[in-house]
Amino acid sequence: MNRHPQPSSRMDLSSLIGLSVGVCLLLVVQLVEGGNLGSLLQPTAALIVFGGTVGAVLVSFSREDIRRAIASLPSVFVDDRLPFEHTVDKLIVYATRARRRGIISIQDEVDREPDPYLRKGLTLAVDGIDQSSIRDTLEIDELSLEERDERPARVFESAGGYAPTFGILGAVLGLIQVMEHLADPSRLGAGIAVAFVATIYGVGSANVVFLPIASKLRAKVRQAARHRELTLEGILSIQDGINPRLLEQKLLGFIEHETPTNERRLRERLV
Repeated sequence: MNRHPQPSSRMDLSSLIGLSVGVCLLLVVQLVEGGNLGSLLQPTAALIVFGGTVGAVLVSFSREDIRRAIASLPSVFVDDRLPFEHTVDKLIVYATRARRRGIISIQDEVDREPDPYLRKGLTLAVDGIDQSSIRDTLEIDELSLEERDERPARVFESAGGYAPTFGILGAVLGLIQVMEHLADPSRLGAGIAVAFVATIYGVGSANVVFLPIASKLRAKVRQAARHRELTLEGILSIQDGINPRLLEQKLLGFIEHETPTNERRLRERLV
């Protein structure tokens, strides 16, 4: 059935380079201005910012949401694009066989289909469920899956909102320490360092780590949702007995926004 191999996961260089560049530039600027990298290591500031951020996130989300967010971290650094072209190929094969032999003829293959969303939709189609009910059922599944997949992104997005606030809190606490020891100049430096470094930790972690991770995870959620949209349209078209070549052209609209190279190869097959 597969005219194209399943895509293999590769390291996402854009995420690695982006994170490395963001952190390194901050350190380089510190050195260029004559600063000492050791001055950026402030345990008190780190405790205030990162401890406070973790605490706020724990209050805001369930344990399961946080577990899923942590488990999703490796995917930020992996280019695991969904197999749009591979799915189109499978749908075309199903459509061809259903059109030639009747939709009931694909029952055995549907039972072995590894994609649960596609398997469920085709099973409903083979069972003769009307298209309106199939669409309603799969759209409810889609909303549920998208809501589930969005939660890790929300966790990191919230962390990106809390971190700068705790950075400001750390700065205020540092300045309070400075005001309490105005008579002792030897202790002023520590308070000022905590104040400014806490701000750096808060704003830097939010804009270099937390918010970019949330954006990358949300992009993957949108891609997965679009993949399911493609699958749904293919299932309904198969049940409707659409010509496989027409179905292929119809599904190209989903592919052109995801994999331009694959779209060009698919168009070449239609010539």
